[in-house]
Amino acid sequence: MSEKRNIARAAGVLGFATILSRIMGMVRDMVVSRLFGAGFATDAFFAAFQIPNMLRRFFAEGALTSAFVPTFSECLTRDGEDAARELANICFTLLTIVMAGVTVAGILLSPQIVGLMFPGFRAVPAKFELTVLLNRLMFPYLFFISLLALCMGILNTVRHFFTPAISTVFLNLAMILSAWLLHDRFSVPITSLAVGVLLGGVLQLLLQLPVLYRLGFSFRPSFSFRHPAVRKIALLMGPSIFGVGVYYLNITVGNILASLLPQGSVSYLYYAQRLFEFPQGIFTVSVAQAVLPSMSRQAAAGEIDALKESLTFGLRLIIFVTIPAMAGLMVCSTPIFSLLFMGGEFGFDKAQKCAEALIFYSLGLSLVALMRVLVPAFYALKDTRTPVFTAFIAFILNVVFSLLLMRPLLHGGLALASTLAAGANLLLLLLLLRRKIGPFGGRKILIAGIKALAASVPVGAAAYWAMGLADWSLLEGRLAKAFLMGGTVAVCAGIYLGASWMLHSEEVRDGIALIRQKMARRRNG
Repeated sequence: MSEKRNIARAAGVLGFATILSRIMGMVRDMVVSRLFGAGFATDAFFAAFQIPNMLRRFFAEGALTSAFVPTFSECLTRDGEDAARELANICFTLLTIVMAGVTVAGILLSPQIVGLMFPGFRAVPAKFELTVLLNRLMFPYLFFISLLALCMGILNTVRHFFTPAISTVFLNLAMILSAWLLHDRFSVPITSLAVGVLLGGVLQLLLQLPVLYRLGFSFRPSFSFRHPAVRKIALLMGPSIFGVGVYYLNITVGNILASLLPQGSVSYLYYAQRLFEFPQGIFTVSVAQAVLPSMSRQAAAGEIDALKESLTFGLRLIIFVTIPAMAGLMVCSTPIFSLLFMGGEFGFDKAQKCAEALIFYSLGLSLVALMRVLVPAFYALKDTRTPVFTAFIAFILNVVFSLLLMRPLLHGGLALASTLAAGANLLLLLLLLRRKIGPFGGRKILIAGIKALAASVPVGAAAYWAMGLADWSLLEGRLAKAFLMGGTVAVCAGIYLGASWMLHSEEVRDGIALIRQKMARRRNG
C-alpha cells in the first residue's frame, strides 16, 4: 500500500501542476485562434512547430526519459548518490554536445525537412517558405527541451515532480505574451509565436537548475563517455525512440497527409490534438511519470510481484479517469471549440471541423493512456525489443488506415486512423507483457473498465442534454455558456463519482482511504 500511496501522491502533485500548465496552454490556443485563425499562417506555424516538437516527444520525453530513468534509478539504488551525480554530469555533457549538433543540422536542413514532412506545401511556395523560416527559428527549442528532459528524469527519480510539471506554464506564458505583444512588430505576425517558443524553451530549462542545485546536482563538464551506464542508456534509447514515440509518429503521419488536404486541415488536427491532450496531460502523463520510478526501482530489486501491483494500480487509475473524459469530449466537442476558440479569425464552421477530428481522437483516449503506462513497464524490465515490434505494426496499420480514410472523412479520417492504430498497439502490448511477466491483474483492470463505462453512461446523457440548452453557433451569451459548461462539468463529475461509488469502484474507495489517512496524519501531527 505504501508504493500505491507514493504513486497516487506523485500523480496528484503532477496532476495539479499540469492542470495549471494545461489551463495556460488552453489560453495560449485561444489567443492563437483569435489572432491568427485557422488557415495559411497557422498551417505553416503548426507544421513548423511539429518538427522540433515531434523530435522532443520521440527523443527527449520519450526515448531519453524511458532509458535514463531506469538506469539512473539503478545507479542511485546500487552505487549511491556520488555515482549518480557523476552519471548525471556525464549525460548532461554528452547530451549538450549531441543536441548542439542536431540543432545546427536542423537549421541548415530546414528546407529539405519541411519538404519531406509536408510535401503538400510545395504547391504553395509562400506557405513553404514561411514554414521553413518558422522551423529555423524554433529548432533550437529542441536543444533546450532535451536538456530539460534529462533534468526532469533526475528530479522524478528523487521524487521531486512539481517543478518539471509546472515548467510548461512558462512555455505557454512566453508564447502568449510574444503573440499578444509582438504580433504587430513583424511583417508576418505569426513569427511572434516562434519567438515565444524559443524563449519558453530557455525559461523551462532555467527553472530546473536551482532545484537540482539544492538537491546536490550542480552540473559540471564530464567527458567519461565510456561509462558503462552511458552505454546502457544509449542501447536502450535506440529502440525506445520508436517504441515510446509511435503515437506521436502516427500523429505526424496524419499531419503530413493533412498537408495534401484542403487548407486548414493541419490546423484543425492541431487544435483537436490540443484538446485531446488536455486530459492526457493532466492525469495520464502524471500517472505514467509517477509509476515509472516505482517500477524501475522494483525491477532493479527483482520485486516483480510489486512491479505488477504498481502497474495494475496505475492502469486502473488511468481507466477510471479517461473513460468519462472520453465521453465528455465526444459529446461536448463542438460546444468546447465554440466557447473557447470561436471569434476573430475563427468561425463556427472551423469549430465544427475541429470537433470532427476531436471526436475521432477521443475514441482512443483510454487506449493511448494505457499504452503510455505499458510501454515504460517494458523499459523498466530492460526490454526494448517488444515495444519496437508492436510500434512498427501500429505504424504500418496507421499508414494503411490513413490512406483508406482520408478521402471519405478528410482530416477526421486521419484522426480515426491514429485511434485504430493505438488500439492495435495496446492489444499487442497487453498480450506480450502478460507472456513476459505472467498475469498482472487483468481481471481487476477489465472490471474497472466495465464499471467506468457503466458510470459514464449517465455522464454522457447529462452532458448531451445540457449542451442542447444553448445555441453554440452564436457568439452571444458567452459568459452564460461558460457557466453552463462549467456547471455541466461539475455536475457530471459528481454523477460519475456517485455512480462509481454505487458500483463499488475500488478507485473511489482507494481515493477516499488515502484522503482519510492524510487527514488522520494531520490531526495526529
